Amino acid sequence: MPVYIGIDWSTSQHEVAFLNEAGAVIARLTVPHTRQGFLQLELTRERLGVGPGDCLVGVETAHNLLIDFLWGRHYTQVYVIPPGVVKGARGRYGQSGARSDCGDARLLADLLRTDRARLHPWQPDSLLTRQMRAKVSWIHHLTQNVVRLANRLRAVLLRYYPAALEVFSQLTLPITLEFIRAYPTPQAATALKLADFEAFARQQRYSHPRRLPGCFARLQSPQLQANAETILVYQDEAEQLATLLLGMIRTKQASLGQLRALFQRHPDHDIFASLPGAGPFLAPALLVKFGDDRRRFPTRASVQALAGTCPVSDFSGKRRVVKFRRACDREFRHIVQQWAIHSLSASVWAQAYFERVRPNCNSKSHAYRCLGNRWLAIAWKLWQTGQEYDEAYHLRQRALRSKPRR
Repeated sequence: MPVYIGIDWSTSQHEVAFLNEAGAVIARLTVPHTRQGFLQLELTRERLGVGPGDCLVGVETAHNLLIDFLWGRHYTQVYVIPPGVVKGARGRYGQSGARSDCGDARLLADLLRTDRARLHPWQPDSLLTRQMRAKVSWIHHLTQNVVRLANRLRAVLLRYYPAALEVFSQLTLPITLEFIRAYPTPQAATALKLADFEAFARQQRYSHPRRLPGCFARLQSPQLQANAETILVYQDEAEQLATLLLGMIRTKQASLGQLRALFQRHPDHDIFASLPGAGPFLAPALLVKFGDDRRRFPTRASVQALAGTCPVSDFSGKRRVVKFRRACDREFRHIVQQWAIHSLSASVWAQAYFERVRPNCNSKSHAYRCLGNRWLAIAWKLWQTGQEYDEAYHLRQRALRSKPRR
């Protein structure tokens, strides 16, 4: 006889409720987030006389040591239930709006008992996919921090040393940051000779030596000068920001190299590498969002909803409202939107579709989401069938479907 286990987890302790087939609570306990606490859960199950294979476990997260423990103990029917589903179902047991951790544990177990047909048991991805997922998340985090620190450094340089922003083409280039570290004041830049500047560029392995005279001319051109006190106030911060940015950029480049190596080994590499505009980062980023389990997204609409590219429709009688989807994986939505942007220069179909829908959209971002939504439907089909993307085949199929029926 199956037993339904609901676990309301936290970082320090977990509320656990055991329900039988009739929905009655047959055991409750609070276990600390320790190995001894996890073993208490095992001991309770053994006292009830049920095996791990007969237990259906509902929990709100897949990213917890408790999940690893359950899988290690052969609990194969683990269901990850979104917090929004739990929140929306609390009205089953009362209308007051009151909630408690033990009440949520019971609710998780009861949702498994009554709504299991709508839920899908969680299957852990392969080690390779999980390694890639960690790298994608880390690179995304580094990118956000590089942008944040670069904006701070730009503001500081505009205050006391604007010439440093105009020497090379981008602030986040390693040579620009090394220049700020080597010559952190306007006086140091003014005293620089062309020969010394060229020697510095060679030391940094600058790949465009013909541009150096123009870079040097911009550096030596008349600039607004900050007073000595202002320079003294901001000089140290600029050097420290440049050092932090250099470290982050080099770490990001190394992580991208590791991600590419992992991606090359993945069985689904050819599918996602064939997507137009995906490139060396977005292709593996899309792969890890899809994962390995083909049953996780049974329809294209399920992956589109998770990515937040499709809107939410609200129909009631004559009332019809289409709203922006806020409940989604925002990192996934950002990845898909970036893919849509890059695909415009890599796919004739994408460019034509974007030009057709743009006049009917409120903004460019809206049009990119529409394009990303279509791309996700294509990617889902390729992922399910194991095929690579073929632009010529896609265009032929669209032409056949657009022909009028006789």
